[in-house]
Amino acid sequence: MPTETSRRATASPPEAAQEDAFYIPATGPTRLTRTLKCGDSFAVFDSHGDIGATSGGPDGLFHTDTRYLSRFELRINGVPPLLLGSSVRDDNSVLGVDLTNPDIYAGKTLVLEKDMLHVVRTTFLWDSAAYQRLGIANHADRAVKIELSLIFGNDFADIFEVRGFDRKRRGTSRAEVAGAQDVTLTYDGLDGRMRRTRIHFDPSPSSLTRSRASFQITIAAKARTSIFTVIGCDQAEGEPDGRFFKAMFSARRGLKAAARRATTVATSNQIFNEMLCRSVADLYMLVTETAQGPYPYAGIPWYSTTFGRDGLITALQTLWLDPSIARGVLLRLAAYQAKADDPEADAEPGKILHEMRGGELAALGEIPFGLYYGSVDSTPLFVLLAGLYAERTGDDATLSELWPAIEAALAWIDGPGDRDRDGFTEYQRTTERGLANQGWKDSYDAIFHADGRLAEGPIALAEVQGYVYGAKYLIARGARRLGRDRFALALEMAADKLAERFEAAFWCPDLGTYAIALDGAKTPCRVHTSNAGQVLFTGIARRDRAAEVVDGLRQPHFFSGWGIRTVSSVEPRYNPMSYHNGSIWPHDNALIALGFARYGEKAAIEPVFTGLFEAATYMDLRRLPELFCGFQRRRGRGPTLYPVACSPQAWASATPLLMLQASLGLEFDPSQREIRLRDPRLPSFLDWVRLQNLRLGSAAVDLFIRRHRDTVSVEVVRTGGHVHVSVVYGSRDRNDGAGTRPGPYF
Repeated sequence: MPTETSRRATASPPEAAQEDAFYIPATGPTRLTRTLKCGDSFAVFDSHGDIGATSGGPDGLFHTDTRYLSRFELRINGVPPLLLGSSVRDDNSVLGVDLTNPDIYAGKTLVLEKDMLHVVRTTFLWDSAAYQRLGIANHADRAVKIELSLIFGNDFADIFEVRGFDRKRRGTSRAEVAGAQDVTLTYDGLDGRMRRTRIHFDPSPSSLTRSRASFQITIAAKARTSIFTVIGCDQAEGEPDGRFFKAMFSARRGLKAAARRATTVATSNQIFNEMLCRSVADLYMLVTETAQGPYPYAGIPWYSTTFGRDGLITALQTLWLDPSIARGVLLRLAAYQAKADDPEADAEPGKILHEMRGGELAALGEIPFGLYYGSVDSTPLFVLLAGLYAERTGDDATLSELWPAIEAALAWIDGPGDRDRDGFTEYQRTTERGLANQGWKDSYDAIFHADGRLAEGPIALAEVQGYVYGAKYLIARGARRLGRDRFALALEMAADKLAERFEAAFWCPDLGTYAIALDGAKTPCRVHTSNAGQVLFTGIARRDRAAEVVDGLRQPHFFSGWGIRTVSSVEPRYNPMSYHNGSIWPHDNALIALGFARYGEKAAIEPVFTGLFEAATYMDLRRLPELFCGFQRRRGRGPTLYPVACSPQAWASATPLLMLQASLGLEFDPSQREIRLRDPRLPSFLDWVRLQNLRLGSAAVDLFIRRHRDTVSVEVVRTGGHVHVSVVYGSRDRNDGAGTRPGPYF
């Protein structure tokens, strides 16, 4: 998960928040929001296209972890307009809001009836600026005179302040009117940096102050007029580029060019197509071009920055669709790999980044997340993804470029990552300001024993041992291709030993599942959690025990009808409204489904896939959020939302893509120039799927897959370049018997 905090929407004892210094409070009613992102800027609006109309919300225009505009509200003759509708374009490039005037009175006299004016509010982000056009059309049979006002302001709050972090001191702010068309809002930070918002209006307002632009407008009958605004974040001196339509074209072209790298997916189900369209659009909106290549920022509003774990898992989910994302993630994380010990940042040589922040609080050290390394799983996931990327693409040149970082990561796994030298990778924070729990479930109360007691560290998580196992096997294969045979053999032997130790220490026969963790005393945390499901996709589990895990995850105490809960309803800390102890995380379900596929449990994928798809049909914009509540599904009712979930969220956006891969059993073998579909199936809500531009190296194919009850037919519609397509049935066990495990392919 991307978070450095836990977030709980339920009523909790005060000490629950105090346990977590970066707790995100839910203090008021939730409301519909609209989001845009471009590069290191993002904006959160309400459904009217306003910012700040309701206090205490996360809305605003943000740039590099700082809010550059906290208020931007439209008024017609001093009153808010009426909402007709609002929507973000399918490609996430533009927010369009349709508004109209309410009944407007002068004293007791009605001077303008409602619904005479149609106001179209068009907003997009480009090149560190927000552009907005107000298009006003008069549908009355007479000329209309109105005052249209834009009220604006800013607090230059750090994103952590917006989340509730209490600061003792702040810098100084000022606002200046600069001529007839411009206002500059400036903040001199305690970090010595000046941050500035420049607002430009075209045409010139009739009246312009430091917080309001007013336009006295007379619109002839059936006529139209427009007002343009550009809000620049830290732009250079001089007038910001007000060429609205040119900038909008550039913004749309940029998103289209990024998405062009991906395989195109179409299906027989129009609603699922809408879900896929939104997922892919969200993914490429969140993907940011960095100095090292494309990187999926974790989520809006709280996590629009580089997160190690989130980027790695999102890249894994989309590897079949667009391998360039994985390459960008690997190169960026290698560039920021820890080189020295830094206890205040939980950094040790070889460790992979957890998150990075660019705001004032990080610069001052008031929060430890400027460059923060407090995650136990980013490092093995980095090695795992490097191996997967090479297996998917055959790009051993990039693997060779990454090799020093891979060796350093492996050295951390077997060195500082194994604090007590018991052969397991574990964590314990080195700074009290850091995260207490450092796996993807990083809420302070996420790792616990069967009686509800919180586990004390160092803590070895079940799924992390699986990540290490898969990482070592995959990188061993890469090492052999690079001529490092002895190194490869040592990795394979280490992985086999880890699997044996894992089974002995983590398996709970009376529960039929793996413990979520071992605590500092090596006592298993014997609780039913979804972590055991993630163990499966790495291949570390014995086949007979994997079957028990699969069976357990399908039971009602785990499967709500919408998805698999993070914690079973039989456990003492189960709370369907909690962040990690009973909620449903789409990406968690997708990784579990991939595990089902690895062990040949294809029938178990369908209810999970169907549940998430049907949940999305109830979601705004067909968008799966970061998480939702784990209440049992009821006839005629949709899922219950979690109030402060990120939406969009990168690994939630990628969830339908990985679910589709798991169902189809897509595999890639560059050495044989072969694309395989292993035991392919489709859920009952899909009659057919068309994959266009499915790439393997320089070659590409278009496939048409049709469902026939529990089987499919595959038609190769087009090939470009030398590539084979095969359909394979059966497993890839490395040895025989109940103790078999899947082979090292993913």
